[in-house]
Amino acid sequence: MELFRIKKDIPFMRHALIFNVISALTFVAAVFFLFHKGLNYSIEFTGGTLMELSYPQAANVEDIRKTVVGLGYNDSPVQTFGKPTDVVIRLPLPKGMTASQQSDKVFAALKAQSPEVKMQRAELVGAQVGDELFHDGLRALAMVIIGVVIYLAIRFEWKFAVAAIVANLHDVVIILGFFAFFQWEFSLSVLAGVLAVLGYSVNESVVIFDRIRENFRKQRKSTVTEVIDSAITSTISRTIITHGCTQMMVLSMLLIGGPTLHGFATALTIGILFGIYSSVFVAAAIAMWLGVKREDLIKPVKEKDTTDGAVV
Repeated sequence: MELFRIKKDIPFMRHALIFNVISALTFVAAVFFLFHKGLNYSIEFTGGTLMELSYPQAANVEDIRKTVVGLGYNDSPVQTFGKPTDVVIRLPLPKGMTASQQSDKVFAALKAQSPEVKMQRAELVGAQVGDELFHDGLRALAMVIIGVVIYLAIRFEWKFAVAAIVANLHDVVIILGFFAFFQWEFSLSVLAGVLAVLGYSVNESVVIFDRIRENFRKQRKSTVTEVIDSAITSTISRTIITHGCTQMMVLSMLLIGGPTLHGFATALTIGILFGIYSSVFVAAAIAMWLGVKREDLIKPVKEKDTTDGAVV
């Protein structure tokens, strides 16, 4: 399916150096903010108080959130779970206050707002749990990267695998850089969004790589640069349809999904935009600079010996 077809190939690789310099500067800036400011970890990583409440009717999450914000907890997640009558609140634990004191204070404010509310449980989420979640997330990220490298090296060639991983890490680090710069809360849902971006970005790279391999078979007299430009140009319509539809869904989560989905949707929004960019200007360009050629993807056909071996 194509919305349009561009007849003349766009010379993307002619400007690859300029765009990769921009990418390198953005990458360095993201790394700087990660080390300088660091990530604003949520309660899942830092520890804090977890409260579960039960209401006789569907809970008004917005009113509950306003009450919690009024107590000074501006970035604390408030969300329903299981049933619309059950609410979970995660609160960072201030210094000099115990989890019991904090939960009693918040519950008293919520009970004044709605006398029917009941406390199901209130417990301290320790930093040890946060460390475990953090390291599990890093292991998951490492496993995804290793799996992608193996898959691309088998399906295409090691040069494509290296190019795709560099492009994907470029996307991940820039997402983290945004969260560090703006000090947005980094929660488990954001981590899930980062992992989703890895797979999403790889998909776009695979589509372009597959078209490059196909063009190597068809355009035997074209240069490597011309083959890559043709592959990217011919997939533009598909890119606009696929990513446009995905971005509309993600933006709907970002704008009307509420605070629960905000971090996840923000990570995906940034990741999708940079994923398209990196697949074209980073992955394809790095593969070109690594010296990918027709022989890497298409094995030359050996000519059969036509002599019958007869002795004259």
